[in-house]
Amino acid sequence: MIFITSNEGKFREAKALAEKFSIEIEWLRMEYEEPQGFELEEIAKRSAEIIANRIKEPFFIEDSGLFIEALKGFPGPYSSYVFKTIGNEGILKLMAGIENRKAYFKAVIAYFDGSKIRTFDGVVYGEIALEIRGEKGFGFDPIFLYGRQTFAEMGEEKNLVSHRRIALEKFFSSIKGEF
Repeated sequence: MIFITSNEGKFREAKALAEKFSIEIEWLRMEYEEPQGFELEEIAKRSAEIIANRIKEPFFIEDSGLFIEALKGFPGPYSSYVFKTIGNEGILKLMAGIENRKAYFKAVIAYFDGSKIRTFDGVVYGEIALEIRGEKGFGFDPIFLYGRQTFAEMGEEKNLVSHRRIALEKFFSSIKGEF
């Protein structure tokens, strides 16, 4: 089965977990059109439909986002763009003076089995830190507090509790019998 992503870190995380389910995955580094939308499930499913017009064998993709309660779910499905434009510093500026710092990361896997598309999600709850903390991780990891540490401070330990892991576990458990 193929995992389509341009992010090598995501592939390594998925490959390690797939091996625990005795599932072999291959990496296809590919940029693909990501439609805009308000829900990650909708975006992931539409992206998979676009890719399925080019690739007929089973594959999966992953989309994720940071949702901040006080900002009514922003940046949500626009997380990648927001990170590229204002980064962690910009989010912290938006959160200045806000007491409610509850947030969650959500990941959605869209799986094309050769004929239909199914989705699997994973969510992890935390808070937005008051400052950037940690050097490992990517994206919003340095400002997402999980317990007393940011995802960036957790290093590889993050992969044991991440939103992506939860979604991948649901996905691999579901398809285990298909391979």
